[in-house]
Amino acid sequence: MILQTVVIVIYTISLLLIFLYALAQLNLLFNYLSSKKEEDDSPKFDFYNPDEIPFVTIQLPVYNEMYVMNRLLKNIAKIDYPKDKLEIQVLDDSTDETVETTKAQIEKLRSKGLDIKHITRLDRKGFKAGALKEGLKIAKGEFIAIFDSDFLPKKDWLKLTVPYFKDDSVGVVQTRWGHINRNYSILTKIQAFALDAHFTLEQVGRNSKGHFINFNGTAGVWRKTCIIDAGNWEGDTLTEDLDLSYRAQLKNWKFKYLEDVETPAELPVVISAARSQQFRWNKGGAENFRKMLSRVVKSKNISAKTKIHGLLHLLNSTMFLNVLIVGVLSIPMLYIKNEYAHLRPYFYVMSFFVMSTVIFFVCYWFMYKNIYGSGFKNFIRYIGMFFVFFSIAMGFSLHNSIAVLEGHWGKKSEFVRTPKFNLSKYKDNWKNNKYMKRNISVHVIFEGLLMLYFAFGMYSAFIVGNQGGDFGLFPFHLMLFIGFGYVFFKSLASKV
Repeated sequence: MILQTVVIVIYTISLLLIFLYALAQLNLLFNYLSSKKEEDDSPKFDFYNPDEIPFVTIQLPVYNEMYVMNRLLKNIAKIDYPKDKLEIQVLDDSTDETVETTKAQIEKLRSKGLDIKHITRLDRKGFKAGALKEGLKIAKGEFIAIFDSDFLPKKDWLKLTVPYFKDDSVGVVQTRWGHINRNYSILTKIQAFALDAHFTLEQVGRNSKGHFINFNGTAGVWRKTCIIDAGNWEGDTLTEDLDLSYRAQLKNWKFKYLEDVETPAELPVVISAARSQQFRWNKGGAENFRKMLSRVVKSKNISAKTKIHGLLHLLNSTMFLNVLIVGVLSIPMLYIKNEYAHLRPYFYVMSFFVMSTVIFFVCYWFMYKNIYGSGFKNFIRYIGMFFVFFSIAMGFSLHNSIAVLEGHWGKKSEFVRTPKFNLSKYKDNWKNNKYMKRNISVHVIFEGLLMLYFAFGMYSAFIVGNQGGDFGLFPFHLMLFIGFGYVFFKSLASKV
């Protein structure tokens, strides 16, 4: 009976943590909807007055970007901003032949009057954070715009963002990510679905009420003095953007989020690339929770509500661990429920997962209809999309939980870049990408075993108890089976 009690307690705690996170998302939804009724009266620089146009440095941190480097530089060269007030730094940590091809392309752009510099380092110390910090030492701009290699800002992007720095307390202006290959495959569709929720519901929901948000590593602008005042870039976590964001906001710098300014970018088209990106983001989130917990709790500059939202924000990735725990323990719970009749009242706690799912369903619907529109047909499409998204998100829970545990335990690992492909149509071939890793992680084998485990969970629904089965958890196990099956087979296929 001790083992059964332990299972019930751990299962219940994980369910309650998921429910708490769902309630926070619901609060963000209310914030988001109320923000739509407010007018933005932020002071702005008058760009019709040349004296009010500040000097800007664009930083492009790159590392072995053979497939997108040409596209990136061509696009950045089109940025519409006074040339005498614009500097571009290509922070190139590449170790392959792209160093020379990039250098040649930069020379051509420089010959056309563009102030663009090719900055290389002898080693990748600090990875992306180290490169940004190195470039900052010689940056001439009062404001620093940053773009990853797969981002394609529109030519008026600086004119839509920089004016908001008229307010001296604004340290960062962040824009919403767009997705140039959203419809490439199921994988890109679910990534876009998740990111759209972050860039609408979460970023607006937090920012509109003065809660902490994060610079997303790209497609945003920093005030140089804000970076310095917050302690500059640090490479001790895998998400240096989240780290610096929290340090800046703890110093009372304001962040301005612009939902209406979209910056298109490329989503990973192969699951191995998505896995490496997910691992870095989730481990980095856990590392920052470990780094920032006491600073946020002890801060006297922020409200209790902002602290709660901040801690839940930093624990975002830890929700994958709770989902994995709930999933794995749900099958033993099914048997315990039907074996010990006197424990049945305790199983009402299972309704917390249903309630959490309903909350997520409602929250994401508002995000979805903002992009695709409302109406019955779109709602039906949304139901299908939500089911697929939820299933595959749970299928990533083992992979992401390992990342989270490493982050909380303080295990250090190298910053692994996400391979870029420059593909927009499904028939485009990604298999010859030289940056793809061909080895199969041992995690994939366990994902295959979990697929079989949840198939057993579905089978169990028919045989437990003496009342003809128990199908309450059948939909949950079906989603887990589909999710882990998708991740397992796609991971194998990406290595062929």
